[in-house]
Amino acid sequence: MNVWNLSTWTLRRRIVALCFTVGVLLSALAVFAVVTAARNNRQLDDVLNRASPMRAAGESLYTALVDQETGIRGYAITGQTANLAPYTSGQQEERDDVALIEGLLKPDDTDIRASLDLVKSQAAAWHSEVAEPVIKTIESRGKAAGQTQITAASTGRFDAVRAAIDRMQGQIQTLRDKSAAAARHTSQTLVALQIAASAIVILAGAALLLLLDRLVSRPVVELAEQVRDAAEGNYDRHIASGGSPELAGLAGDVDAMRQKIATELSEVREARTQVEWINDQLKIQAEELTRSNRDLEQFAYVASHDLQEPLRKVASFCQLLQRRYAGQLDERADQYIGFAVDGAQRMQRLINDLLAFSRIGRLTSGFTEVDLNRVLEEVRSQLEARAGADGEIIWADLPIVEGEEPLLTTLFVNLIGNSLKFRRPDVPPVIRVSAQLEDDEWQINVRDNGIGIEAEFADKVFVIFQRLHARDAYDGTGIGLAIVKKIVEYHGGRIWLDLDVEEGTSINFTIPVLPGSTEPSQAPETQKEVTA
Repeated sequence: MNVWNLSTWTLRRRIVALCFTVGVLLSALAVFAVVTAARNNRQLDDVLNRASPMRAAGESLYTALVDQETGIRGYAITGQTANLAPYTSGQQEERDDVALIEGLLKPDDTDIRASLDLVKSQAAAWHSEVAEPVIKTIESRGKAAGQTQITAASTGRFDAVRAAIDRMQGQIQTLRDKSAAAARHTSQTLVALQIAASAIVILAGAALLLLLDRLVSRPVVELAEQVRDAAEGNYDRHIASGGSPELAGLAGDVDAMRQKIATELSEVREARTQVEWINDQLKIQAEELTRSNRDLEQFAYVASHDLQEPLRKVASFCQLLQRRYAGQLDERADQYIGFAVDGAQRMQRLINDLLAFSRIGRLTSGFTEVDLNRVLEEVRSQLEARAGADGEIIWADLPIVEGEEPLLTTLFVNLIGNSLKFRRPDVPPVIRVSAQLEDDEWQINVRDNGIGIEAEFADKVFVIFQRLHARDAYDGTGIGLAIVKKIVEYHGGRIWLDLDVEEGTSINFTIPVLPGSTEPSQAPETQKEVTA
């Protein structure tokens, strides 16, 4: 990839490059500003702390020399030593001012230093040639001689001192003016640097805004419009972005997602069409199955009902033959007649059970609130004879449920009747009925101490006309538990055989909880014992 191809640069790389460039420029300006500021400080220092103090010291030096001259002339006129005070103090001031100027001078101030040396030499010459001789003359010959000597002395020597001081002051003023001009120039340079830095920051900000607008803001708005268009259902529109490479990559990912959604949506539409077709077929089959089941139930009911009359005739005439010709025919004829009577009676029982099975859910009186404690009371009264003197049916605090009381009574009659039928020899039958709340349904358990059911027959026992024992061992048609299962399912529950018992049979079934009731009803007694 060509690193100088700006179109391939990411947004982050462009911003980093812009910030780096601005940083380099600002750093260069900052370094130049620091150098310029240092120079400006030196120049201001030359103006404020060197040139101005030296000029003031030069003026003070000139004043000290004038005071010395005045003191000499006063001493010559009066001859009094007190008049030499200006001369003496002027000398001290002269030395101080000279020392101050020398201390402020730099090695490159050669002109000022030469002028100062000239002032010093001219002042020394004036002292040696004029001032000191006049003082000695007055002290030795009197003030008149001193006045005469002063009058005779030329003023040229002091004028040379004054000219040297004026020259030095001019050079100091030149230094001050030069430093002030340089300070003004560096100050203008610092202002220009500040303006340049501000301009760079403003231009960088404008460039950043333009960069974000061209590579982010406008492309994001365009991408959002494309995404909204696709979200409204136009899945065939290609999604692309002309912004930064990152945004272009994002647009590519979004477009890939759009293509995937479009493909899946097409598949979903095809699948939905197939599902709708299948649902239509299933609906047709369900209608046909419902009609077939209804026809089968009607056939079973009609067949059971219509078979009653011929069977009654067959059974009646067989019984008449048995009563009238008993003992008149041979033993084999009596046996055949007995077989015919037994077969007709069993056929009647099968037809009656089949008729009862077909009526479940077809002939209904509607669901009502049913107290299972009252149902068990009715079941006990129906099974008293079968229980014997030592049989027990025990229950406690059964709930109130919603259902058909006759069907629920039939359910418990079949379950408890089976427990009484399949009792162990010489062991009094004990049947316990209990209920517990499991989520939104009652789980009811009917358990006995009978012969039990093997685990391999757990599903077979609820199939219609399925028998686990020979007819000569236990009577019945094998439809009882099938009726129980149909009644439970009619009430919206489930039924299963509990295999985790060591003795007897334990059957569980569920019934939905009555809305607004989660507490079992209080039975008048917690234990019922069936006696003969």
